[in-house]
Amino acid sequence: MQLRITEVEAYAGEADPGSHAYRGKTARNASMFGPPGHAYVYFIYGMWYSLNLVCGPEGHAGGVLIRAGEVLEGVDEARHRRPKARKDAELAKGPARLATALAVDRELNGADVCSHDATAPLSVLAGEPGDADAVRSGPRTGVGGEGAHHPWRFWLADDPTVSPYRPHKPRHRRPALDANRSTP
Repeated sequence: MQLRITEVEAYAGEADPGSHAYRGKTARNASMFGPPGHAYVYFIYGMWYSLNLVCGPEGHAGGVLIRAGEVLEGVDEARHRRPKARKDAELAKGPARLATALAVDRELNGADVCSHDATAPLSVLAGEPGDADAVRSGPRTGVGGEGAHHPWRFWLADDPTVSPYRPHKPRHRRPALDANRSTP
């Protein structure tokens, strides 16, 4: 399968409140602190995987979330994995859809994606550079608080595979049930 990346978001590790590494290294985010050129894959909302490329120097977390892309080769395989996609442009439109279309899961977490090993399950290759005038930037999707002001989401203007921007919406937690209160 081959994918042309059309949308990404950058995360600056421990200096970035929007990053999984903001509070330091954990078992979940350890691969973000690893060498650049490796995958950081995480499970989100208990339902989907997301793919990031580690790009900071080893020991300092940093990554780029691959948010969307156009499937260039392997469309039938991607359609099999994403049967609800109505159009080919929807196959990898958004980080969860992209991961599903590419069969990305936690098994790829920490994998070297720049080795160009023919047996590697995922490789990032240099492609043709896009038109610099078509690149747009803005706030990251769903990032709030101190991290909301960073214009670190980059996408190709007018590309049908780019996911829609969604601003951060704070989650409202329901109050915990008081153990002393009887239920009706």
